[in-house]
Amino acid sequence: MSFSKLHRKKLPTTFKIQITSMVDMFVILLVFLIKSYSTSPVTVNPSADLRLPSSITQTTPVDVLKLVVSKSSISVEGTKVVSLTDGKIDKKDLDREDTSYIPELFKALDAEAKKTQGIAKVNSEVAFEGKILVQADKDLNYELLQKVMHTSAVAGYSDLKLAVMGND
Repeated sequence: MSFSKLHRKKLPTTFKIQITSMVDMFVILLVFLIKSYSTSPVTVNPSADLRLPSSITQTTPVDVLKLVVSKSSISVEGTKVVSLTDGKIDKKDLDREDTSYIPELFKALDAEAKKTQGIAKVNSEVAFEGKILVQADKDLNYELLQKVMHTSAVAGYSDLKLAVMGND
């Protein structure tokens, strides 16, 4: 053996990594991401033929019955109830005695209300609150919206919210 190999000093071979600052950084990033991430349990997907009005509102929507009034139809929870022609309802689809009442819309809303009330009898966490989210095209005649709102109120849905697009 050579002299240099025998007389070398052995240095300590243990090396400790200090990861405390790295863990702190990841905790700060995680807290920031959790605080900045927000999601709404409600998805409002307007159809291609529906242009929602714009607003600066900051209110998040709630998960309730969805009613869509486009230029071509009135739909409840994705099921077409009444056909419209250029945003106008045909007189045959209105009640003869009360022209503000849409019988087919009432039937669909009443069926949804009865379904929710039936679930509420079995499940105490569910209650029929009479809330409805209306997605209406911004170019529709207000007279049609009045008829939709009147029929909704008769069916027990008196708490009406209108969906709008935010100005981002």
